[in-house]
Amino acid sequence: MSSALLLGGGAPTLTLQSGALAALDEKGVEFAAISTAGAGMVIGLLYAAPKGMTRQEALQNTVNMGVADEIYNAFPVNYKVFFKPGDMADLYRNFLAMLPQPPVAKTPADRLFGDWMTLVGATLSPSNLSSDSLGLCAPAPWIDHVVDFEKLQQFESEFYINAYNVTDHKMEIFSKDQITPEHFRAALAFPFIYPPYKLNGKYYVEGSAIDTLCFKGLLNYRKRLQVEAVSRRVGGRSRPALAPLKNLIVFDILSSDKIIRTPRTLYEAWIQSIMIPLVEIAKDDIELFDLKYRKSWGVELLRIRFDVPEDHWPYALDWSYSNLKTLYDVGYDAGLRFYEEHKEALQPKAAERQTAG
Repeated sequence: MSSALLLGGGAPTLTLQSGALAALDEKGVEFAAISTAGAGMVIGLLYAAPKGMTRQEALQNTVNMGVADEIYNAFPVNYKVFFKPGDMADLYRNFLAMLPQPPVAKTPADRLFGDWMTLVGATLSPSNLSSDSLGLCAPAPWIDHVVDFEKLQQFESEFYINAYNVTDHKMEIFSKDQITPEHFRAALAFPFIYPPYKLNGKYYVEGSAIDTLCFKGLLNYRKRLQVEAVSRRVGGRSRPALAPLKNLIVFDILSSDKIIRTPRTLYEAWIQSIMIPLVEIAKDDIELFDLKYRKSWGVELLRIRFDVPEDHWPYALDWSYSNLKTLYDVGYDAGLRFYEEHKEALQPKAAERQTAG
């Protein structure tokens, strides 16, 4: 394995990434390292350490984060992902979790019923939101139910998330042997949506708000680990250094030219205000890396491009089930195409055996 996968921010489009990753996983592609930021953390964790599901099931299940279209069209808010804040709200959710849960929806009617009941539950939830609050939502209470953080430590490859330390004014990277649900919440604390998260006495916000793809952070962090490994060997302690990377695989998520449009609702305007800067930061990071850092670090940049249908762009930032399913399928097809185009780079040993045969 000589490739690293970079999974960046942008929650409404996370199923583009989950679909593409599911396709690569089906083809047997493995990664030496996975570096994640923002919503990309969710996809990466579901891939590395799914809880109660297989890797493929967990990635496919991301479409169920979407709200049934009949409800979303009338009430365009994702109450299945964003929850009311407060201690009483936490107790209320814990009580609901003890009740019998409906099975995963297999039909549109099942989905509509399940999402309607979830909406009723979310509406009745207490909240301590006030003008003094620093964020609208509770910090991702659902992550413990879908990710096995103990299992993450046994993941065969490197795994990283980034978070910005507000207290010390610096970006930090956490590796798989450090990451807990608290680290995840600290790294997902996007300003205004979630309040800054206190971890080990310091406050953090989402890393992707500053470094959406974390190119430089990943490579500098690995370089530091390699230096430490050399020091350990010199000191008589044996621990293998990290193998150098040959490829960085990045998902070329969206075009700001396509998502800048007159919003249909206030909620969509809010989502645009979040997504457009993230997309632009990611685009600039890719161009800067390709021009300035690619040769000096000796790695190639491989970009997975997504062909979102032109008539679907007005809905590409929706949290509706139909949009998440469409984007998943687009991502899956993109992953298959990417594999066929870069098979030798992704699976060099398999390609060598096929050539020899």
